[in-house]
Amino acid sequence: MAAKTNVLFGKKLKDATNKDLYYAIASIVNDEVHPQWGETNHTYEKKKVKQVFYLSMEFLVGRLLENNLLNCGLLDDANGALKKIGKDPEKVYANEPDAGLGNGGLGRLAACFLDSLASLKYPGHGCGIRYRYGLFEQRIIHGHQIELPDYWLQEEYPWETRKGEESVKIHFRGSVHMHRKIDGSLEFHYKNTDQVNAVPYDIPVVGYNNQVVNTLRLWSAESITRDTDYLTSKSSKYYHHLDHKHSIEQISGFLYPDDSSYEGKELRLKQQYFLVSASIQNILRHFKRQIGAPLSDLPEYIAIQINDTHPSLAIPEFMRILMDDENLGWDQAWEITRHTIAYTNHTTLSEALEKWPKTMVQELLPRIYMIIDEINERFCRGLWFDHPELRDVIPELAIIADEQVHMARLAIVGSFSVNGVAKIHTDILKKKEMKHFYQLFPDRFNNKTNGVTHRRWLLQVNPRLSTVISEVIGPNWICRPSQLISLLRYSKDASFLEKVDKVKLENKRSLASLIYDRTGIKIDEHSIFDVQIKRLHEYKRQLLNIFHVIYLYNELKDNPNLDLTPRTFIFGAKAAPSYHLAKEVIKLIHTVASIVNHDPDIRGKLKVVFLENYNVSLAEKIIPATDISEQISTASKEASGTGNMKMMMNGALTVGTMDGANIEIRDLVGDQHIFMFGLKADEVLNYYEHGGYTARDIYNTDDRVRRILDQLNEGVFGSQEIEFKDIYYNILYHNDPYFVLKDFDPYIETHELVEQAYRDRSTWMNMSVTNIAYSGKFSSDRTIQEYASEIWKINKTHP
Repeated sequence: MAAKTNVLFGKKLKDATNKDLYYAIASIVNDEVHPQWGETNHTYEKKKVKQVFYLSMEFLVGRLLENNLLNCGLLDDANGALKKIGKDPEKVYANEPDAGLGNGGLGRLAACFLDSLASLKYPGHGCGIRYRYGLFEQRIIHGHQIELPDYWLQEEYPWETRKGEESVKIHFRGSVHMHRKIDGSLEFHYKNTDQVNAVPYDIPVVGYNNQVVNTLRLWSAESITRDTDYLTSKSSKYYHHLDHKHSIEQISGFLYPDDSSYEGKELRLKQQYFLVSASIQNILRHFKRQIGAPLSDLPEYIAIQINDTHPSLAIPEFMRILMDDENLGWDQAWEITRHTIAYTNHTTLSEALEKWPKTMVQELLPRIYMIIDEINERFCRGLWFDHPELRDVIPELAIIADEQVHMARLAIVGSFSVNGVAKIHTDILKKKEMKHFYQLFPDRFNNKTNGVTHRRWLLQVNPRLSTVISEVIGPNWICRPSQLISLLRYSKDASFLEKVDKVKLENKRSLASLIYDRTGIKIDEHSIFDVQIKRLHEYKRQLLNIFHVIYLYNELKDNPNLDLTPRTFIFGAKAAPSYHLAKEVIKLIHTVASIVNHDPDIRGKLKVVFLENYNVSLAEKIIPATDISEQISTASKEASGTGNMKMMMNGALTVGTMDGANIEIRDLVGDQHIFMFGLKADEVLNYYEHGGYTARDIYNTDDRVRRILDQLNEGVFGSQEIEFKDIYYNILYHNDPYFVLKDFDPYIETHELVEQAYRDRSTWMNMSVTNIAYSGKFSSDRTIQEYASEIWKINKTHP
């Protein structure tokens, strides 16, 4: 380390800052990783192995230094060396920004999948966009969310390597010209297109202690014209060039541009085509150079997984290149495309099943639109003649319908596999949301329940607990997480339970210190840490959670002597900038906190904390300290969830609805080790379809609900009487679309059971350890093995 600080900064070790040390250690890791990276790529090329390319608009990798040190077997050495010179490792590692490459569960799942691919020695790589700005940096001013730019690339990012020589060109707009060749086939040429350079930046994905290093390739949009070309031009041309250059750089400028305007929508569509065109061109170039087999054999060497609908344009882009550049006919190109691409669906929410205005696609991507139109024509013609029983529903299946291009439909028609991400989610796709597609293609539909990497979310973030686990069952669980089941032998061992309980208290103490440093709120480390950390959305029902807080506050105001175990409610969430109701819920949480946290009548029994700018690094601090994991989405709305898995493997107990992976957690641990409540998915779907639920009936009959809503309406919470009227009206005048009131009573009852269980420490710790023991099932290693064997058909490779 001394040599590195001297070479990099011309400083002696004793003079190095924490930031200097961060870069020095990152350089040491790169020296270790880069030769393995080259050797891994050489092995894949030499053996001509089948590889998978995972296309995703998000890769929420968090900070990489500590993770890479862990996977290289250097973390203990680095920690020891830093402590030896009087440095706090945590403060050194904190100099790395969270990479602004994703927002929520979709992106974090992609990052976990890459970790498992490398750690299991599978040849698999990520393809994404190198956003200069992340979603946004969240600040809370007087309880309101304020969005600031998240310029995470402000300083050098030590993990990326620019590969300018491997850049490819992307074409937008222009016109398509075709002529018929002598053999009768059509030839296409593009004129007057806007060209963009896609430049790859590669990040190593380090496997756990196995010398395998895969690649996350991120594409950056750059102008093809150099600034120096305009040195002798008129100033007007130069400024026009700068405007043009800026518009190009916007393509990889920031994650999820606001799509409330036409221009914002078009920029999102540009981003999606930019990602898939660059990636598909790169994949085909790799195939031709390294494999050299006929294109008809491509599905034997390449699998492409599209993560949700965002990269669905991979299908027509693959067709375009195979036909226009490689001179294949339609039928052969379609056969190759459809046997190469697989699609993961992550949602049943209609607003997330993307569709684009037909005219926008025609104008921005004229050749791609022609291909989508032809795919649609052939598909609909096949339905008409081969499936007369479906003629009436062709508009519901057509890729182009109602002047919109439906991306999920394109993804289903153009892929060989369609998977959901939890058993109930896949069942809903088959029976309801994609029922007719399932009738057409029953063999394509399958389930792959999500998982998270336990090396990051247990071994790295909770070293105290990991040590206690390894002391009793050995360290083999790190590479074979299913062996965590051996902890069941110790689920009633008083000595072991006491150690786990002590670890939890230490983690809670650490989080309490962080909360005090960031917010000035002093919390009771012996209180129940009740945690809900996820994107702010109505269906995730942070509103139900804060209604519970208000209910408890009202109870304590009425009876200050109420025997209530102290509770600390911890929230972390970002609301989309244009999502008014979600922002109003954030304001409500803060308003309730400002009252509850300072009311002497309740004697400190309740505290409410909202930690701003929730991200991976913050999650790594919160999750090990969590007692209660709030997974309370409206049943049928959460495809899977992964926070439920992360908190489970750290010993938290789930309070959850029968939704997503909650059901599979319940099926494993049993009803006695989880707190389930509320409507089931079929009941929710029945209410949506047939009606029968009236929110006002509950308001009129449940005095607790009426009191809470009246408090919102009358300004008890809030300085202005109108502050939370939109929440009030959304529930009573839009009939509570996510069933907050319907599930309120069972939610309150369930938390009474939580209260009783928490008081019996041996029972609580037995439940906690049982959850840890079964959490191995929710490792992304298991998920990736299922993808590898059942969808991708790839094999482990040993360098």
